[in-house]
Amino acid sequence: MACLLLIAHSPSENLRAMEASVGDGARLLESEGVRLRQLSPLVATAADVLAADAVILGTPENLGYMSGALKDFFDRSYYGLLNQTDALPFAYYVRAGLDGAGTSRAIESICGGMKWKLVQPALICRGDWRPAFLDDCQELGQAMASGLDLGIF
Repeated sequence: MACLLLIAHSPSENLRAMEASVGDGARLLESEGVRLRQLSPLVATAADVLAADAVILGTPENLGYMSGALKDFFDRSYYGLLNQTDALPFAYYVRAGLDGAGTSRAIESICGGMKWKLVQPALICRGDWRPAFLDDCQELGQAMASGLDLGIF
């Protein structure tokens, strides 16, 4: 069974709802060969990523950057993953009060340094809160699980 790992920092009610929606989308295929594992970046380790077949990252935009918790995960895990996870399929979502550009650059730079493969366009949920963000998150989770289930990545 393929493992889809969701590493999301969700300190607010809206971010918890987004994380839950990503999980709901991914779980639509759990019985068909994809298992979802959800972890906070504060507890996720390199070993968790090494056991995964694909990763979804979730973060708020904090001061034009990813959350400190997600950055901490990368700081602790980077060298344990370097040259061990080349071409690992990943996607990410950002809850951005601004434009999410700095957050996207940072995530793609770090993941690019590890040679991970971005397999879905970045989901940047910009501006004021909209319930449609939850639908977008569910679609992201479902697309990633479907890609694993179908062997696309």
